[in-house]
Amino acid sequence: MATVPTALRRWFVFHFVADLVFAVPLVVAPVATLRALGWTTIDPVAPRLVGAALAGIGIESLLGRNDPVEAFRAMLRLKCIWSGVAVLGLALSIVQGAPPMTWAFLAIFVGFAVLWNYYRIRLRV
Repeated sequence: MATVPTALRRWFVFHFVADLVFAVPLVVAPVATLRALGWTTIDPVAPRLVGAALAGIGIESLLGRNDPVEAFRAMLRLKCIWSGVAVLGLALSIVQGAPPMTWAFLAIFVGFAVLWNYYRIRLRV
């Protein structure tokens, strides 16, 4: 039976922190946050939804960090789907002329996608 590596539990806590660092400003002050990052046209609804998704996934990462392997498998599937679709969406946005900061977000999501897929394969999800 597979066990959850300690490093993966730590990554879940790190992911909570990273998600909340981005989620809170996107929910509370989306226009100011995105303007500071180079966006000029902003509909506050979309970034608030992104912030909500980040908060939900991040908070569950913290709450579930001590769960058994079955819970980690489910969360890893979710994280793989979320990061994979985010990579696709960000790449498409870059092609369509998104602000330069989009490259940084793409790099972050690619990094997390690689990390989550590594552990998904390791836990045979």
